[in-house]
Amino acid sequence: MFNYLYPDLYVSSVFEIPYAKLLSSNINTLLFDVDNTLLPHFVPRFEDGFISFLAEISAMGFKICILSNGSKKRVELLMENLPYKYVYRACKPLLFGINKAFSVLDTASGNCAVIGDQIFTDILVGKRKKVYTILVEPVSKKDEFIVKIKRGVENLIINEYKKSRSNIN
Repeated sequence: MFNYLYPDLYVSSVFEIPYAKLLSSNINTLLFDVDNTLLPHFVPRFEDGFISFLAEISAMGFKICILSNGSKKRVELLMENLPYKYVYRACKPLLFGINKAFSVLDTASGNCAVIGDQIFTDILVGKRKKVYTILVEPVSKKDEFIVKIKRGVENLIINEYKKSRSNIN
């Protein structure tokens, strides 16, 4: 029923993603959402440990880009002194931001994965662009008001996704 909205992969966090397997599948570009994917929306900066994590996956051979619906001020503060590309006010699930990311990175859609915590923004933009999609559980239970409204419907879709996966023998 919701197949179009199902992610290609669903994991508990960005640390659970099988990065080596992605590389062996020719996925070499990662577009990360920020808020509640990489850190809570109320945290102003990445911690050093997380910056090291990004450096590790970059060293594996991935191009990394932050693809956020957040404001210019929010995203630029997060990315200050970091070597990765970023797109703020990406307007996900519209294609504007993801197209800009592809242009900035000079990459092809077949080599890309979108990683985020929301079906109606992150997964939907990835599906619309026909790229690999990875849904992660939110890093915080605390959401902005508009996101709280969507979570109820998203949870229904996630439950259907899990049921569909449990039927596979």
